[in-house]
Amino acid sequence: MPASGHHLDPRLLRAFLAVAEELHFTRAAARLYVAQQALSRDVRRLERDLGAELFVRSTRQVTLTADGERLVPYARRALQAQDELLAAFGQARPLLVDLNSPGLATGRRVLHRARELVPELELMARYESGLTYAAGELLAGRLDASFGRFAGLDPALRSGLDHQPVRYEPMAVVLPEDHPLAALEAVPLAALAGECVYAGAGNPRTPEWTDLARRLFEGRGIEVASPAPLAVGDEEFQRIMAKTRNPILVVVDFPAMPATVRRPLVDPVPLSPVSLVWRKGLVHPGFDALRRAALELSVEEEWLRRPAGGWVPANDVNLMSVHN
Repeated sequence: MPASGHHLDPRLLRAFLAVAEELHFTRAAARLYVAQQALSRDVRRLERDLGAELFVRSTRQVTLTADGERLVPYARRALQAQDELLAAFGQARPLLVDLNSPGLATGRRVLHRARELVPELELMARYESGLTYAAGELLAGRLDASFGRFAGLDPALRSGLDHQPVRYEPMAVVLPEDHPLAALEAVPLAALAGECVYAGAGNPRTPEWTDLARRLFEGRGIEVASPAPLAVGDEEFQRIMAKTRNPILVVVDFPAMPATVRRPLVDPVPLSPVSLVWRKGLVHPGFDALRRAALELSVEEEWLRRPAGGWVPANDVNLMSVHN
């Protein structure tokens, strides 16, 4: 790959990596918030500076050439070095981290630990309610990281993302305080037979959660409340509870709500698989701290140890066993 001796503008390397990861100029341009023509111009300029063709373009697809494949790791290292240099002088851009909902503890604790690891950087919380919606924001470059059930994403979304398993989080049910099952310390799944349980059906942001509920309830005589009103946030859940009095499927750290009780589910203990999820090729010093924080807490709290008899869909287990 002969070089012309020109200084390589980091913007050109970012343009190249976006196209290399998306293999689509329109998506790459949207991710970088630039016009497609400007992106194409930057890629062509980089090709001129390097004296090498980086992509094979056709009307139907974009693929990397051998030189393009060879450039990818060098470009990532160069951009990471630049980000680290800027961070050392307090100039790194904020890292945008989606925690799904304000009351959920797993992502919040990981973010808190990461902030302790890199107090000089700005790690900002966002609340997008569900991983499916957040995945689109990750791929578009409007978010940097999120948390949720990676196996529940459409394969087309997963192909542009990476993940790090963080936790098998036990699941629970929220009940009106006068519900017959509210007197139990833990609710056996069999006791929910005949119930219609709210699990986010109809919420376009959270189909991965509804899919997990349907897999759990299959063959147990439990229905997913559908169609269900859209609920985003504690106030909406409280409104739905008051109107429908349906039990709500949640995780064990779901925040308490007035006039309700939260009871863990048992026999078996259903587990919600939680991963840290990000766009492939993400380079940011705050993101390195986020991954380290997730790993530390997973080890310290034994978050990835499944209890005997714990229930998890097989596909989730397969993906959670892959550590990036």
